[in-house]
Amino acid sequence: MNSQIESKEIKTLKKEIAYFMRRLYKRGLTTTFGGNISVRFQDFVLITASQTDKGRMKAADICVLNPAGYQLDKKLKISMETAMHLAIYSARPNVSAIVHAHPPVSSSFSVSHQNINTRLTAEAWAVLGEVARADYALMGTAGLAQTVSNAIANAAVVVMDNHGVLAVGQSLTEAFDRVEVLENAAKIHILSKLSGQQTELTPMQIQAITKIIGL
Repeated sequence: MNSQIESKEIKTLKKEIAYFMRRLYKRGLTTTFGGNISVRFQDFVLITASQTDKGRMKAADICVLNPAGYQLDKKLKISMETAMHLAIYSARPNVSAIVHAHPPVSSSFSVSHQNINTRLTAEAWAVLGEVARADYALMGTAGLAQTVSNAIANAAVVVMDNHGVLAVGQSLTEAFDRVEVLENAAKIHILSKLSGQQTELTPMQIQAITKIIGL
Protein backbone atom coordinates (compact mmCIF):
# COMPACT_ATOMS: atom_id res chain seq x y z
CA MET A 1 0.00 0.00 0.00
CA ASN A 2 2.84 2.41 0.81
CA SER A 3 4.22 1.99 -2.70
CA GLN A 4 0.78 2.87 -4.10
CA ILE A 5 0.44 6.10 -2.15
CA GLU A 6 3.98 7.06 -3.16
CA SER A 7 3.30 6.54 -6.87
CA LYS A 8 4.18 9.21 -9.40
CA GLU A 9 0.48 10.07 -9.92
CA ILE A 10 -0.15 10.52 -6.20
CA LYS A 11 2.94 12.68 -5.78
CA THR A 12 1.86 14.86 -8.69
CA LEU A 13 -1.65 15.26 -7.27
CA LYS A 14 -0.25 16.24 -3.87
CA LYS A 15 1.75 19.01 -5.54
CA GLU A 16 -1.34 20.18 -7.45
CA ILE A 17 -3.53 20.27 -4.33
CA ALA A 18 -0.88 22.24 -2.42
CA TYR A 19 -0.52 24.65 -5.35
CA PHE A 20 -4.24 25.32 -5.56
CA MET A 21 -4.48 25.83 -1.79
CA ARG A 22 -1.64 28.38 -1.88
CA ARG A 23 -3.40 30.06 -4.80
CA LEU A 24 -6.68 30.09 -2.87
CA TYR A 25 -4.95 31.82 0.04
CA LYS A 26 -3.10 34.33 -2.14
CA ARG A 27 -6.38 35.28 -3.85
CA GLY A 28 -7.87 36.09 -0.44
CA LEU A 29 -10.44 33.31 -0.79
CA THR A 30 -9.55 31.65 2.50
CA THR A 31 -7.56 32.25 5.68
CA THR A 32 -4.33 30.81 7.08
CA PHE A 33 -5.95 27.77 8.69
CA GLY A 34 -9.28 27.97 6.84
CA GLY A 35 -10.67 25.87 4.03
CA ASN A 36 -9.72 22.50 2.59
CA ILE A 37 -9.22 20.86 -0.78
CA SER A 38 -9.53 17.22 -1.81
CA VAL A 39 -9.19 15.07 -4.91
CA ARG A 40 -10.51 11.59 -5.61
CA PHE A 41 -8.10 9.43 -7.59
CA GLN A 42 -8.73 5.74 -8.27
CA ASP A 43 -9.22 4.13 -4.82
CA PHE A 44 -7.82 7.09 -2.89
CA VAL A 45 -8.93 10.46 -1.56
CA LEU A 46 -6.25 13.08 -1.06
CA ILE A 47 -7.08 15.97 1.30
CA THR A 48 -5.28 18.91 2.90
CA ALA A 49 -4.12 18.37 6.46
CA SER A 50 -5.62 20.15 9.45
CA GLN A 51 -4.05 23.25 11.01
CA THR A 52 -1.52 23.85 8.25
CA ASP A 53 -0.51 27.25 6.89
CA LYS A 54 -2.49 27.46 3.67
CA GLY A 55 -0.23 30.15 2.25
CA ARG A 56 2.82 27.88 2.52
CA MET A 57 1.24 24.49 1.91
CA LYS A 58 3.45 21.82 0.36
CA ALA A 59 2.89 18.35 -1.07
CA ALA A 60 4.03 16.92 2.27
CA ASP A 61 0.92 18.50 3.87
CA ILE A 62 -1.54 16.36 1.90
CA CYS A 63 -3.12 13.28 3.52
CA VAL A 64 -4.06 10.09 1.65
CA LEU A 65 -7.19 8.14 2.60
CA ASN A 66 -9.07 5.15 1.32
CA PRO A 67 -12.76 5.70 0.36
CA ALA A 68 -13.89 4.64 3.84
CA GLY A 69 -11.85 7.48 5.33
CA TYR A 70 -9.01 5.40 6.75
CA GLN A 71 -5.82 7.42 6.71
CA LEU A 72 -3.04 5.54 4.95
CA ASP A 73 -0.24 7.92 5.96
CA LYS A 74 -0.29 8.56 9.70
CA LYS A 75 2.14 11.48 9.83
CA LEU A 76 -0.50 14.20 9.45
CA LYS A 77 -3.78 15.16 11.10
CA ILE A 78 -6.57 14.98 8.55
CA SER A 79 -8.91 17.91 7.98
CA MET A 80 -11.84 18.16 10.37
CA GLU A 81 -14.09 18.41 7.30
CA THR A 82 -12.95 15.06 5.87
CA ALA A 83 -16.36 13.47 6.53
CA MET A 84 -18.01 16.20 4.43
CA HIS A 85 -15.72 15.51 1.49
CA LEU A 86 -16.24 11.74 1.72
CA ALA A 87 -20.02 12.17 1.92
CA ILE A 88 -20.00 14.25 -1.26
CA TYR A 89 -17.82 11.75 -3.12
CA SER A 90 -20.14 8.95 -2.03
CA ALA A 91 -23.20 10.83 -3.29
CA ARG A 92 -21.61 12.24 -6.46
CA PRO A 93 -19.71 9.64 -8.55
CA ASN A 94 -19.05 12.33 -11.18
CA VAL A 95 -17.11 14.55 -8.75
CA SER A 96 -13.31 14.26 -8.64
CA ALA A 97 -12.36 17.43 -6.75
CA ILE A 98 -13.77 19.58 -3.94
CA VAL A 99 -12.74 23.07 -2.83
CA HIS A 100 -14.11 24.45 0.44
CA ALA A 101 -13.22 28.05 1.20
CA HIS A 102 -14.26 31.23 3.00
CA PRO A 103 -14.30 33.98 0.36
CA PRO A 104 -15.50 37.12 2.16
CA VAL A 105 -18.09 38.46 -0.29
CA SER A 106 -19.71 35.09 -1.00
CA SER A 107 -19.61 34.35 2.72
CA SER A 108 -21.49 37.58 3.40
CA PHE A 109 -24.44 35.90 1.65
CA SER A 110 -24.01 32.93 3.98
CA VAL A 111 -24.58 35.16 6.99
CA SER A 112 -27.42 37.20 5.44
CA HIS A 113 -29.06 33.96 4.25
CA GLN A 114 -29.63 35.50 0.82
CA ASN A 115 -29.06 33.90 -2.56
CA ILE A 116 -26.29 34.98 -4.94
CA ASN A 117 -27.85 35.91 -8.28
CA THR A 118 -26.04 33.96 -11.02
CA ARG A 119 -28.40 35.23 -13.73
CA LEU A 120 -26.63 38.58 -14.09
CA THR A 121 -23.72 37.46 -16.30
CA ALA A 122 -23.33 34.72 -18.88
CA GLU A 123 -20.14 33.46 -17.18
CA ALA A 124 -21.81 33.05 -13.80
CA TRP A 125 -24.70 31.07 -15.22
CA ALA A 126 -22.49 28.96 -17.50
CA VAL A 127 -19.99 28.07 -14.76
CA LEU A 128 -22.27 27.89 -11.73
CA GLY A 129 -25.91 27.47 -12.68
CA GLU A 130 -28.15 27.87 -9.63
CA VAL A 131 -26.27 28.16 -6.34
CA ALA A 132 -27.38 25.70 -3.66
CA ARG A 133 -27.83 26.63 0.00
CA ALA A 134 -27.07 24.47 3.03
CA ASP A 135 -28.54 25.12 6.46
CA TYR A 136 -26.11 25.76 9.28
CA ALA A 137 -24.53 22.77 11.00
CA LEU A 138 -21.56 22.67 13.36
CA MET A 139 -18.22 22.42 11.56
CA GLY A 140 -16.57 19.02 11.49
CA THR A 141 -19.74 17.11 12.36
CA ALA A 142 -21.66 14.31 10.68
CA GLY A 143 -24.59 16.71 10.54
CA LEU A 144 -22.63 19.14 8.39
CA ALA A 145 -21.43 16.34 6.12
CA GLN A 146 -24.99 15.16 5.52
CA THR A 147 -26.47 18.63 5.13
CA VAL A 148 -23.88 19.79 2.59
CA SER A 149 -23.84 16.55 0.57
CA ASN A 150 -27.64 16.70 0.34
CA ALA A 151 -27.61 20.39 -0.66
CA ILE A 152 -25.07 19.98 -3.45
CA ALA A 153 -26.61 16.80 -4.87
CA ASN A 154 -27.63 18.62 -8.07
CA ALA A 155 -25.45 21.72 -7.98
CA ALA A 156 -21.88 22.82 -8.68
CA VAL A 157 -21.55 25.14 -5.70
CA VAL A 158 -23.18 25.53 -2.31
CA VAL A 159 -23.25 28.44 0.13
CA MET A 160 -23.11 27.07 3.67
CA ASP A 161 -25.11 29.23 6.08
CA ASN A 162 -22.89 31.11 8.55
CA HIS A 163 -19.83 29.23 7.35
CA GLY A 164 -18.48 29.56 3.81
CA VAL A 165 -18.75 28.01 0.36
CA LEU A 166 -17.94 24.74 -1.36
CA ALA A 167 -17.49 23.86 -5.03
CA VAL A 168 -17.19 20.52 -6.78
CA GLY A 169 -15.75 19.61 -10.15
CA GLN A 170 -14.39 16.93 -12.40
CA SER A 171 -10.97 18.48 -11.91
CA LEU A 172 -9.22 20.74 -9.42
CA THR A 173 -9.15 23.54 -11.97
CA GLU A 174 -12.91 23.33 -12.46
CA ALA A 175 -13.70 23.32 -8.74
CA PHE A 176 -11.28 26.20 -8.08
CA ASP A 177 -12.70 28.23 -10.97
CA ARG A 178 -16.19 27.82 -9.55
CA VAL A 179 -15.11 29.32 -6.23
CA GLU A 180 -13.55 32.29 -8.06
CA VAL A 181 -16.57 32.81 -10.30
CA LEU A 182 -18.89 32.56 -7.29
CA GLU A 183 -16.95 35.27 -5.49
CA ASN A 184 -17.08 37.48 -8.59
CA ALA A 185 -20.82 36.84 -8.96
CA ALA A 186 -21.34 37.86 -5.33
CA LYS A 187 -19.42 41.11 -5.92
CA ILE A 188 -21.38 41.86 -9.09
CA HIS A 189 -24.66 41.15 -7.27
CA ILE A 190 -23.84 43.64 -4.51
CA LEU A 191 -22.34 46.34 -6.74
CA SER A 192 -25.21 46.22 -9.23
CA LYS A 193 -27.69 46.50 -6.35
CA LEU A 194 -25.85 49.54 -5.03
CA SER A 195 -25.86 51.14 -8.49
CA GLY A 196 -29.62 50.78 -8.61
CA GLN A 197 -29.45 49.02 -11.96
CA GLN A 198 -29.59 45.22 -12.04
CA THR A 199 -30.66 43.56 -15.28
CA GLU A 200 -30.85 39.78 -15.38
CA LEU A 201 -30.35 37.60 -18.43
CA THR A 202 -33.69 36.86 -20.07
CA PRO A 203 -35.18 33.34 -19.90
CA MET A 204 -34.33 32.88 -23.58
CA GLN A 205 -30.72 33.92 -22.95
CA ILE A 206 -30.51 31.53 -19.99
CA GLN A 207 -31.94 28.74 -22.11
CA ALA A 208 -29.42 29.39 -24.89
CA ILE A 209 -26.48 29.28 -22.47
CA THR A 210 -27.83 26.15 -20.82
CA LYS A 211 -28.17 24.46 -24.19
CA ILE A 212 -24.62 25.31 -25.24
CA ILE A 213 -22.92 24.02 -22.09
CA GLY A 214 -25.33 21.15 -21.44
CA LEU A 215 -26.47 22.16 -17.95
